[in-house]
Amino acid sequence: MTSPPLAGSLLPFVSNKDLEYFGVGLVVLVVFVAGSRFVSNRVVAALNRRNMRSDMVQIGGRVATVVLIGLGIWFAIGFAFQSQNFTLAGILLATIVASFGVQDLLKDYVSGYYVLLERHLRVGDRISMEGVGEGTVTDIKLRVTLLKTDSGDLLVVPNSELFNKAVTVHVRAVERAAEGVSPKPAPPE
Repeated sequence: MTSPPLAGSLLPFVSNKDLEYFGVGLVVLVVFVAGSRFVSNRVVAALNRRNMRSDMVQIGGRVATVVLIGLGIWFAIGFAFQSQNFTLAGILLATIVASFGVQDLLKDYVSGYYVLLERHLRVGDRISMEGVGEGTVTDIKLRVTLLKTDSGDLLVVPNSELFNKAVTVHVRAVERAAEGVSPKPAPPE
């Protein structure tokens, strides 16, 4: 008489094949954790070569680690339950969460593209916006526009604000005449 297999005696509802897939899932998770350390170190080294700020280097390394460990968890669950639906659901969930997280950032970049393309604002123009303030444009970047206020403060305005709100551009008639745009004639007296 032979004794029953170990898995059958401890957990009668779990087959040996299920335990094998669970073991494969565990191995996949360990590989992803080890890989995340390797990739994190590579990301940190690459950011250090680009002379990035130390806090940005640290954040970059942590993001790489968290992303890879998260993927590893979802892949391990997929293997353990013998269904890739868990993996796909995890990736879909991560994509949705990430899209909500970067929504404002993408809005600023797309708005910045149009601000730069349409050229309604130029460096040196004096502008004012309701709720933001006024100042002289010192730089127009893809994500933000920098204004210098009368008091000398630097005002950083997201380009989505410039794109979605009314902006008053205060320019002198002499400057617009030099660009080829004639000022309105004065009404007859």
